[in-house]
Amino acid sequence: MKILSKFKEYRVDFQDDISFLSKLHNVSNSFFVIDETVYRLYNECFILLPQDRFMVIRAVEQNKTIDTALSICDKMIDLSAKRNSVLISIGGGIIQDITGFVASVLYRGIRWIFVPTTLLSACDSCIGGKSSLNYKHYKNLLGTFYPPDQIYICPEFFRTLSRKDFLSGLGEVVKFNLMKGVQGVSDMRQHLDSLLQLDGNALNQCVRQSLLYKKSFIEADEFDKGERIKLNYAHTFGHAIEVISEYKIPHGTAVAVGMIIANRISVERGILPKDLAISMEQILLQIIEIDLKLLFQDFDRIITVIRKDKKQIDEQITCVLLQVKNDAASLLIVHDVAPNEIRRAFDYFIELYRKKQ
Repeated sequence: MKILSKFKEYRVDFQDDISFLSKLHNVSNSFFVIDETVYRLYNECFILLPQDRFMVIRAVEQNKTIDTALSICDKMIDLSAKRNSVLISIGGGIIQDITGFVASVLYRGIRWIFVPTTLLSACDSCIGGKSSLNYKHYKNLLGTFYPPDQIYICPEFFRTLSRKDFLSGLGEVVKFNLMKGVQGVSDMRQHLDSLLQLDGNALNQCVRQSLLYKKSFIEADEFDKGERIKLNYAHTFGHAIEVISEYKIPHGTAVAVGMIIANRISVERGILPKDLAISMEQILLQIIEIDLKLLFQDFDRIITVIRKDKKQIDEQITCVLLQVKNDAASLLIVHDVAPNEIRRAFDYFIELYRKKQ
């Protein structure tokens, strides 16, 4: 799969097994950043790497900071890294964010290769070129646009994910489908059981479809000026849920919750049929596993966190809502969401999830 960018054309290649990692060892002037869990699970793949050519990082939101990025820069500069250096990052979205930022700023941009090892990063964040760092307790306030030169996707990695991380990845897979409306609901009903059973063919198909769907948005609007913003459907609420739970609720799961909240607002506004919203909820509840206590916060704090989100442009609350008319789905960027709408939608989700339990 080829992705067109203002920076460069880059490729996504699918690999049948992890043997391709050995070829990356031979890339000249390379430095590896590897997720701690991946390094532990697949240690035999990295055992021949010289100690000074790689760095292992624990992939937690608390490490997605400018300090971590600078520590990688320090390591690479100690190796006399120059503009011909190649940064190879292996891990999920957090590793991608950190290393993508480094690749974009070190010597004003060096080559980098990304190997997504989570379903979440493979089906969504690996393309598009965004990097984001957390700053002063707020999510993704710092960042750049700078895509990898090459992406390798190997579904074998997904089989060693924890259930929590796998369900988080499914959150984005389901999002890309439900954004299509009636047809997406039908597709998810057909494939969700296979996905939950880690069926390889179903996973490959859904990852490819998700990337192809996202590709059309990012090639039309690489720098988030218009059309691409619509991919932030449910993220206004999802990011707030991540922050108030201190990231105990992972990104994709938070987005799944955010979809129910956003859809409830759409139903109240009369732009989404109630029966379709309920059908979506039935699918989403199958992949949401959270501790409800994490969502019981001072509601004013939730609104404060939402206002700090980078997508907010003024005191009005902006979010992306799903609209369905005559079975045709579209995404609307609205700038007038009221706090009381959000409160009712949060309360609606909490009551809905209680009934599931």
